Amino acid sequence: MRISRRDSLRLTGAAAAMALLPSAARGSSPRFKVGVTDWNLKLENKPAAIALAKRVGFDGVQVSLGKGADRLPLADPALQQAYLAESRRVGLPIASVCLEILHVNGLKNDPLARRWVADSIPIARALGVKVVLLPFFGKQALQTAAEMDAVGDALRELAPLAEKAGIVLGLEDTISARDNVRIMERSQSPAVLTYYDVGNSTRNGFDVVEEIRWLGAARICEVHLKDNPHFLGKGTIDFPAVMAALADVGFTRWAQLETDSPSGSVENDMATNLAYIRGLMTS
Repeated sequence: MRISRRDSLRLTGAAAAMALLPSAARGSSPRFKVGVTDWNLKLENKPAAIALAKRVGFDGVQVSLGKGADRLPLADPALQQAYLAESRRVGLPIASVCLEILHVNGLKNDPLARRWVADSIPIARALGVKVVLLPFFGKQALQTAAEMDAVGDALRELAPLAEKAGIVLGLEDTISARDNVRIMERSQSPAVLTYYDVGNSTRNGFDVVEEIRWLGAARICEVHLKDNPHFLGKGTIDFPAVMAALADVGFTRWAQLETDSPSGSVENDMATNLAYIRGLMTS
């Protein structure tokens, strides 16, 4: 298959973005770190999520930046220091952050969203993480080409701030891998990548194994693993095939469990799902 000059340039830029992210040697088995979202631990925007994630056995935790009328809660240096102190005390890193306020102020049409993205970048840097998740769901979901182009244009303005800080802005949404790459290309920045969620993509009718293989590791900054409301391996998603695809493309960064708790026990159900994923990584 011939690769166009445009695709060649895009892949070169994506490779540059990989330098912003932790890496490891490629192998035939998955070699990524497994974290967990603080909102699925029921400790959204709370430092206590770090200790719970450690107790369950995760490698790290993805932290919500919170919602606020005037500023993001984690813009508070005191709260940042509380997170960092707890991370050191427990011995568990903060893996990445989620700009959840974009559920309210959508980047596709709300000028305030641009401010929130800009504000998230120094917070991520202060917390020592490399990825800010940008969500597009509900009323803020991307539905038209014009909306996708508007997001790409907004990120073209914001991306230089991320590049300077060594931060990647990750697109998590309900659109196809190819439409995500369309936004990435329009942003004209290696600091804009896909935050791939296997549950969202399956629910919206996409072949997640095909999409992961098509995207490749260079265009994926992080992954969400889920098949809600089921335990992993008990729903419709073929997780052995997903894990094989991630291994084959050489994905070595963070995968976060964004899983529900079917039994009602967050700690027990998270431990069950983590054990399942770890089992696939060593099988």
